[in-house]
Amino acid sequence: MFFRKSISALIMCTFFLSSCVTNTGKGGSLNVGPQMSSNFYKSEVDDKGVPKPKLEVIIPVFDPNIPEDSDTHEEENIWPELRRAEANRFALKLKEALENTEAFGAVRVTPDKSATGDVYILGKINKSNGEEVEIDLQVADISGKVWMDEAFGLTVKEAFHNNLRNQGKDPYDPVFEEAAQKIVDELKYHSAKDLNDLQYLTNLRFGASFSEDAFAQYMEVDGSRAKLVSKPSDDDPMLRRVKAVRVRDQLFVDGLQSHYATFSSKMDDSYLMWQEQALQEVKAEREASDKALKEGLGGALLVGLGIAAAIMGARSDSSNAQNAGIAGAAVGGIAGVTLIQKSFQTSEEAKIHREALNELGQSLDVELAPQVIEFEKQTVKLTGDAKEQFAQWRNFLKKIYAQEATPDKQL
Repeated sequence: MFFRKSISALIMCTFFLSSCVTNTGKGGSLNVGPQMSSNFYKSEVDDKGVPKPKLEVIIPVFDPNIPEDSDTHEEENIWPELRRAEANRFALKLKEALENTEAFGAVRVTPDKSATGDVYILGKINKSNGEEVEIDLQVADISGKVWMDEAFGLTVKEAFHNNLRNQGKDPYDPVFEEAAQKIVDELKYHSAKDLNDLQYLTNLRFGASFSEDAFAQYMEVDGSRAKLVSKPSDDDPMLRRVKAVRVRDQLFVDGLQSHYATFSSKMDDSYLMWQEQALQEVKAEREASDKALKEGLGGALLVGLGIAAAIMGARSDSSNAQNAGIAGAAVGGIAGVTLIQKSFQTSEEAKIHREALNELGQSLDVELAPQVIEFEKQTVKLTGDAKEQFAQWRNFLKKIYAQEATPDKQL
């Protein structure tokens, strides 16, 4: 009896003590409070097991690819202001897709390709009419080596817009997601050493933009290619100065990101509506044009058959055959002319759809006109003027570098 009571007491104590134990996990780490950064940022390793650094990516605003001949704009369904807005939007879309892969470090949209980063993605809009979208992407690193040059595109189906689950979604998103994954795949071919060298080369090229004499000796430049041949000491005062200035440059470009995001967000509702309506107009125009072509060809065929019937009847010695030929020519001619006239009407219908599509683009042109945004007591214009603003900023950085080059002058 005593033994049974002892066993029962021991079991109860065991349950009591186990309920008081805090689960510390392996290595004694607590599962409460902020987690270690290594839990969030898992570095990929190369085939030698060496962790790969995460590169910084620069995505300049896309080339809108607007033909110089303005007469072709309407024919190709291109509205300049809309295309320029898309050039900003597409760059931001690719940035977001790349960030979702978590394969890179900072991904920044910039006014042009003069910004500093480890990898550059240069985009061009080949087509965008609501139904079809195609972009061309060239990816190169700071050494000038091209990683890939490829086109990505898709055809939007009406079913996308008819699905309520897609409300508020951009039908073009899969294009940027596919492109981002392809770029990540290309990253896998580079070793940890190669990526570390690229990051070092980035600092040297940034420094050479301020003082070429001080940093050119560490690089071998051949045309558009640059190769790291040696490294200055980590304690080199000029290198430290360059890194300090570059941090300020990164902060400036980081500040621009919210402006690009705001610009894209403001155009969201109108742009998504344009995509849906433009798809309908493009499809209607194509169907009307196809219908007009078929009716026109059918009418011409009937007229031709009528003429042939008249000729055959005229050549016949039989009066009945001659009368039949005349009747056939009359019937074929009337039916043919009717179809041809109908094809003209259908062509007018296609023209109406084309004009409606033009009006959609033109109305959005006005709504998406370039905007001036204040940034640290200066203005940034998110089209061509943003490039000029960025150039002014870089000139300002050169002044910073020149001042910090003198020991007794600190900002």
